[in-house]
Parts: sequence; C-alpha cells; structure tokens
Amino acid sequence: MAREETMVAVEGPDGGREVRVSSPSRLLWPEAGLSKLDLAHYMVAVGDAFLAANGGRPVTLQRFSGNVDGEQFFSKNPPKGAPDYVRAVDVVYPSGRSHPQLVIDEVAAAVWAVQMNTVVFHPWASRAADPDNPDQLRIDLDPQPGTGFKDAVPAAHELRAVLAEAGLTAFIKTSGNRGLHVFAPIEPRHEFLDVRHAVIAAARELERRMPEQVTTAWWKEERGARVFVDFNQANRDRTMAGAYSPRALPAATVSCPLAWEELDSADPKDFTVATVPGRLQSVGDPWAGMHDRPGSIEALLGWWERDLAEGLGELPFPPDFPKMPGEPPRVQPSRAKAAD
Repeated sequence: MAREETMVAVEGPDGGREVRVSSPSRLLWPEAGLSKLDLAHYMVAVGDAFLAANGGRPVTLQRFSGNVDGEQFFSKNPPKGAPDYVRAVDVVYPSGRSHPQLVIDEVAAAVWAVQMNTVVFHPWASRAADPDNPDQLRIDLDPQPGTGFKDAVPAAHELRAVLAEAGLTAFIKTSGNRGLHVFAPIEPRHEFLDVRHAVIAAARELERRMPEQVTTAWWKEERGARVFVDFNQANRDRTMAGAYSPRALPAATVSCPLAWEELDSADPKDFTVATVPGRLQSVGDPWAGMHDRPGSIEALLGWWERDLAEGLGELPFPPDFPKMPGEPPRVQPSRAKAAD
C-alpha cells in the first residue's frame, strides 16, 4: 500500500520550498477534528508572527507518536536527516554540559517540525547568537486549584504596573490553558541567574500588593487557592509554550498574544488552531515590534538586593538542578516539620 503523504508549499527567505508531510490525514486533535495537515497549514498561515516570536532561538520540540492524548517526548537537537535549512546552536544546560539545540530560522523549518510530529514549540528566552543572556523576561501566572483564568487577569494587570515601575514594557499572552504569560523585552546583558532574580523581585512585589490573590510559594501545599507566580520558568533551559504555538489539549488551543485592552474579556478557549489565523488577519499581531525598545532589569535587581538585605533570600530551584548557592533546603515543609 502506498504511503500517504502530501507536499506543503512554504515561502521563505530563499524562495519557495516544498515540505513533505506524511500521514497528513492523521487526527492530532480528535475532539477538534484537526489533522496533521491542518497543523502544517496553520504554521504557514501564522508563519510570520510565529517566526517573529520564536525564530532565531534555541527551541525544544514537544512531539507525539500519535495524537495529543498519546505518548509524547521532547526533542532538543535536530534529528538525523534534518533538511539543510534547519540548524542548531550549542547551548549550556544547568548541569554544565553543552549540547546542540535546534533553531528555527524560517517557516519551512516549523512545517518540517510538524512533519516530525511536533505539536508544541518551546523557545528559550535567549537568542541563538547569545544563548547565555536572555533578551526576554518571562513570568508565568499559573492558577492553582480553586482558581482559574479570570483570577489570573487582575494579577496580570497589576504585574504590568509593577514592571512599568521598574522601567519595563509588558506584553501578555494566554498560556493556551488556564494561565497567562507576561513577557518584557530586555537588553541581553545579564545571564539567566540574574534574570531569575529580577523575576523573583517582581513576583515578590506583586505578592505584596495582592497577598490574597497571588503567591510565590514553591511548595504546592503552601499556595492555597491563589495564582502562583512561577519564577522558575526564568531558569536556564526552562521554557514555556511559545507565542502562537498550539497546545496538546483536546480543543487545539493556542498560546495567543493579546492586546492589554482585550484581556478582561478574553477567553482562552476562543484561540485555537482553527481560529487564530483569521484573528491575525483581522487584528494583526499584538506582539509586533516587541523588541524595538528593550528595557533594563537594573531596577529589579536593585529590588532583589533590597529584599536580600531585609532577609528575603534565594528561592528553591527545580529538583533536576544542581544545588545552587543560597538555596533553601529542598524539603517539603510538612515533611521538614514532621522530621523536627
């Protein structure tokens, strides 16, 4: 039996390319009725905005052997047989080892990634030309059980004000699920640990202003029904779904950039692989020009130093990180209390 495949035409910097897509009718999102070919066409339709947000960065691919309900794995370096328009850059991981990480430079590379069964794209906060120094400050507002998207909205507005006071311009997107992602373009002059400390400083200031609504508590048992400000997404090799990336969720939702004026009435379920191309045509890209005027994190680092002087130290790192200087014990509070 002949293998099912089709070719997808993609325009690019070197002219048009034909990208092969095998098993084009395979449903990636059975509930939404969207196929692998639908996803390839989506990447072409949103290609310019997707590339502006995620191109030229180390990126991790979240790939699926079947549909989004099935087995998945993460791919960092280009697999064997990658076309010559797909490149990699060496990056340093928290362990200290180096490894080549895939970089997407044109829309055809994103369509090729779809051919490789990629659904979710996870770009680094730094660019391939300078992978050690982020040019984006990123904060994940993650609603905890008992809260939802609508609880993250006022937190996002207040976080925008906090960042503005520190001299940064905030941009907003849905996570594609229940949360919100707040980004601010920054000058790539500080490495990941410094940017993490800037994020912690902003998170603590937000927590001071909204103590009943948000929390920086790393341990889930301490968060309560609040929105968690996930500072650890600012670490090296920690990524979140990129702007315009689909999510591996039944409704085929997309992590979609918004204008701040849209946020109060936004419903993340409205932004899907089926609807976002039309939205881009009608309203444009709210993140266009994001990096035209990057800001400095110096003010936030000043807040970090102020908090250190007042006894607020380092916060826990993810469990797969090496033990970091100044880090508190990685012991769940209830277990530590029981041991005492």
